[in-house]
Amino acid sequence: MINIYLQTFLDKHSVVAIRSVLLIIIALIIARPAQATTLEPDAIKKLLDIVWISICAALVFFMQAGFALLESGMVRTKNAINVMMKNYTDMGFATLAFWIIGYGLMFGTNSSGWIGTDHFLYSPNDSREAVTLIFQIMFAATTATIVSGSLAERIHFSSYVIAATIISAIIYPILGSWVWGSLYNGNGWLKELGFIDFAGSTVVHSAGGWCALAGIIVLGPRLGRYGPDGKPRPIAGHNLILVCLSGFILWLGWFGFNGGSSLDTNAPIGVIILNTHIASSAALVSSILLMTLSRGPVLMSNVVFSSIAGLVAITAGCATMDPIFALITGFVAGLLMVWGTWLIDWLHLDDVVYAVPVHGFCGAWGTIAAGLFYQGDMFNLHRVSVQILGVGVAFFWTFFSAWVLFLLLDRTIGLRVSQQHERRGLDYTEHYEVGYPEFQNDLLHGNDWKRS
Repeated sequence: MINIYLQTFLDKHSVVAIRSVLLIIIALIIARPAQATTLEPDAIKKLLDIVWISICAALVFFMQAGFALLESGMVRTKNAINVMMKNYTDMGFATLAFWIIGYGLMFGTNSSGWIGTDHFLYSPNDSREAVTLIFQIMFAATTATIVSGSLAERIHFSSYVIAATIISAIIYPILGSWVWGSLYNGNGWLKELGFIDFAGSTVVHSAGGWCALAGIIVLGPRLGRYGPDGKPRPIAGHNLILVCLSGFILWLGWFGFNGGSSLDTNAPIGVIILNTHIASSAALVSSILLMTLSRGPVLMSNVVFSSIAGLVAITAGCATMDPIFALITGFVAGLLMVWGTWLIDWLHLDDVVYAVPVHGFCGAWGTIAAGLFYQGDMFNLHRVSVQILGVGVAFFWTFFSAWVLFLLLDRTIGLRVSQQHERRGLDYTEHYEVGYPEFQNDLLHGNDWKRS
C-alpha cells in the first residue's frame, strides 16, 4: 500500500517537473531571438571578426602539417622523422619566441619606423586582441618552417631549433615592423612609403626563402648531390604521395592565410580567396606547359611546387588586383618555379624542397606584381619602384642576417652533422628513432655500431 502511494506521488511530481522543464526551454527559445536583437551592430561585427580570424588561424596552423608532409616526402626514409621533428618543434619554439620578443618588435609602438618598442610578452586585453596575436604567431612559425626543408638531411637538430627561434624572434619581426608597422602607434618606414604586401609574399615567404638560401650556402650540398664533373645527381624523395597530399593541405590552408590577413571581415574576402585559387591553378598549368614544351618529363613534384609558388606570389596582391591579373601573377610564378629549380641546380645550391625558387623568387615576383596590377591604378612607376625597393631591402636584411646567424652556429656549436651520421640518417643519430622500422632493423638492433 505504501509502495503504491509512493509511486503515485512520484509519478505526479515527475509530470509536474517535466512540464516545468519544457516550459523553461520554450521560454528560452522564444526569448533568445529577442535578446540577440539587442546587440549593437559593432558588437556583432566584433564577434564575427573573432570567429573568422580564429578559423583562419586554425587553417594556417594546419599548413604546418602540409609543410611537414612535403618536406618529409622529399627526403629519404632515413631522415623522415628528423624532418617531421623540425616541423613539429619549430611551432613550439617559434610560438614562444614570437610571443615573448617578436610580437613587440613587429607590432609594438613604432615611432621610429624601424622597430617596435613595447608589447613584449604581451597579455591581450580581450578576445579580439588574443586572436590577432595567435594569427600572427602562425605566420611567424610559417617563416621558420620554410627554412627547415631546404637544410634537410645534413643539419644538426639543435642548431636548426636555435636558428628557427632567432628567425622567429628577431629576423622576421624586424622586417615585418618595416612593412606592417604597429597595431598601436606609429608605422613602419616601408609602409609609410606605400609598400604593398597584403599577406606576406615578401614579409613571410621571401624572408623564409632568403634565410633558406643563406643556410644552404653555409651548409653546402648533401653528400653525393653533385658529381666530380659538377653535374647534379638527383636524390629522390622517399614518398611523393605525401608531397602531393601536402599540396592539397597547403592550398586549403592558404585560404585562411590570405583570407584572414586583413584581420577584419570588412575586407573583400571572396575576392581574396578567388584570386588565391586562380593564381595557384594558373601556376600549376604554366609549369606543365613549360615542362612539356621543354621536352622533359612532367614531374609531379614540380607541379605541386608550382601550385605552391602561385599561392606565394598572389599573397601580396590578392586583395588589390582583379582575377585576370591574379591569373597572370600565378602563371608567371609557375614558370619562375621551374626555371628556378634549374638555376639553383646549375649554381650547385642543394635546396631539398626548392624553397628558394618557390618562396624567395616567387615571393619577390608576387610583391612586384602587386604594384604592377594594383586595382584602379595599374603600372604606376612610383608604386612599382617602392615595391622593388621593398623586395631589395627584404633580401638584404634577411639573407645577410641569416647568413651571419648560420655562420656563427657553424663556428660555435656546429651546423652540419658528421659524414658518418649523414650516411646513417638523422632519424637515428639525432633522435634514436626511425620512421620505417621494417626496413631499418640494422640500425635499431645491429651490434656493429652505437650512437656517438
